[in-house]
Amino acid sequence: MKRIEAEELKTIQLQILSEVCSFCEQQKIQYWLDNGTLLGAVRHKGYIPWDDDIDIGMLREDYDRFMNLFNQYNTRYKFYCIENNPHFLYPHGKVLDTMTVLYEPDKKGNKLSVNIDVFVYDNAPNDDKKVEKMYDHRDKYRRLQELRCAKNRPHGNIIRRICVYIVRAALHLFPRNYFVKKILKNSKKHVNANTTRVGNFMSYSRIACDKSIFNEFIKVEFEGKEYNAPIGYDEWLRAFYKDYMKLPPEEKRVSHHTFEAYIEE
Repeated sequence: MKRIEAEELKTIQLQILSEVCSFCEQQKIQYWLDNGTLLGAVRHKGYIPWDDDIDIGMLREDYDRFMNLFNQYNTRYKFYCIENNPHFLYPHGKVLDTMTVLYEPDKKGNKLSVNIDVFVYDNAPNDDKKVEKMYDHRDKYRRLQELRCAKNRPHGNIIRRICVYIVRAALHLFPRNYFVKKILKNSKKHVNANTTRVGNFMSYSRIACDKSIFNEFIKVEFEGKEYNAPIGYDEWLRAFYKDYMKLPPEEKRVSHHTFEAYIEE
C-alpha cells in the first residue's frame, strides 16, 4: 500500500465525484455540489484552498433512489449509509473508493476509504420552533454517538475523566450505531408531510430553506469540470455562511480533517 498525499487525495476525490455525477445524470437523479464544495465552486471555481473534501447534496427522494441503485452498477466505488449498511457509523452517506484505505484521524481511529460525502435533505416543519427542536435532538444524539465511539483519553482532572469513562461505559450498553439510527428517525419525522422547507437533520448545520431553491439546477465550474448547483444557490450559501464571498480570517483558513490514507499499488 502506498501513502496518499494531499494532492493525490483530491485527484481520487474528483474521480469519485465524476463517477457519481455521471451516474446521477444517467439515472435522472438530482444532486448538487453542497456546503464548502459549492462555496468553493462559486468563490474559487474549485476547492477552497485550505479544504480537502467534497460534499454533494440530494433531497430525500433522490437520495433513496441513489442508495438503491448506485451499488448495483459499480464495483470500485460503493455508497454506504446507515440505511444500507448496518455497521455504518455516520449519519450521512459516503461514496468510497474501495481501492483505498483511509483512517480518521489515524490507524487507531475509524477505518474507511477515500470518499466524498453525500448529504440528504428532509422535509422541515414550517414552524421554526419545531425545526429547532429537531436540530436539538440531532445534536444530542450526535454527542452521545461520539461518546459511545470515543477512544481518546478524556481531558480534565481525575474526577472529570472518571465521570467520562463511566458515561462511556454506560453508553456501551447500546449498539454502536444506535444513536445514528435515532438521528435518522428524527430526520425523517416529517418525510410524508406537506411542508415548504427542507433541513439538514443528518449533518451539522441548523438551516431551513424553501424548497423552491431546488426547482431548477444550473452548472458551475469545479476544478475544470461542470456540476450541478441549485438555481437558488445564493440563498442556499447565505443560509450556511452569511456573507459567503468574504474570506475568513487567515487563522481560520485551515483544514479541520485529520487522516491517513493509502492506495493499492
